[in-house]
Amino acid sequence: MVKKRVLITGGAGFLGSHLCDRFIKEGYHVIAMDNLITGNLENIEHLFKLPNFEFYHHDVSKFVHVPGHLDYILHFASPASPIDYLKIPIQTLKVGSLGTHNLLGLAKAKNARMLIASTSEVYGDPQIHPQPEDYWGNVNPVGPRGCYDEAKRFQEAMTMAYHMHHGLETRIVRIFNTYGPRMRLNDGRVLPAFLSQALRGEPLSIFGDGSQTRSFCYVDDLVEGIYRLLLSDYALPVNVGNPSEITIKEFAEEICKLTGVELKLEYQPLPKDDPQMRRPDIAKAQEILGWEPKVDRAEGLKRTLEYFKEKVPVAPKENLNFK
Repeated sequence: MVKKRVLITGGAGFLGSHLCDRFIKEGYHVIAMDNLITGNLENIEHLFKLPNFEFYHHDVSKFVHVPGHLDYILHFASPASPIDYLKIPIQTLKVGSLGTHNLLGLAKAKNARMLIASTSEVYGDPQIHPQPEDYWGNVNPVGPRGCYDEAKRFQEAMTMAYHMHHGLETRIVRIFNTYGPRMRLNDGRVLPAFLSQALRGEPLSIFGDGSQTRSFCYVDDLVEGIYRLLLSDYALPVNVGNPSEITIKEFAEEICKLTGVELKLEYQPLPKDDPQMRRPDIAKAQEILGWEPKVDRAEGLKRTLEYFKEKVPVAPKENLNFK
């Protein structure tokens, strides 16, 4: 029997590498593709010895060719944190537009089903809470975050055009804040920042007054939702995230309690267009995919802390009291 083959772009990144693991576990032949601008080969080095794993060092905004048949393409190539896409805005726009077009063309040529990684950022700074899939969002196309938000909105539009015009099998997942092992320590997102600062014994940086909310989903739960969506018959966007909402200030308190450090906060100006609220309406994922998150935040943070403790040079032990 011929193994099913899946191409995962952004395969050396945080989410992409966890998807590689899942598809290997499910018995697929996995081809990971990454230009390594924000990805890291350490995330997938454990897979290189496997006969059913390949890695292509390639930028998907240039022409993409993969020999042999493909059953599925998962497009996860893109910078995903403000610190990255503010540094490389044009590449961010290109991977969402040209990269998506190249991969949709490949999917059409191979008669493969394609799933794209969209984001809760398509909702912008939302005026509806929680955010359902039929909300069109409140995005500033010319603001500093526009390069990411509009790249993802265009990506969804291009994917739906291929689905409707060419009859291509496509899936769209809107990913909300996700965390877990293999996050980059310096990627600028709140969880790596807080954990790194706590482990180094530094004050935790809070942008604004800390009243803005986020909803954090553990990576294993997210991967399960994506896997179910890929194999479903549903072509419109689906939110996948954890609806358990928390303010950033409360989250800082949780991190300090987890790491056993004294709560010290350093307030900084809120970046332009930073969303005030973020919480997914997951009714559609529950109904269509039978999916909801299983790992609660306390357990997920414990697992993530173990990873960060290996990566961050920690403060002197007398300052820390790991639970």
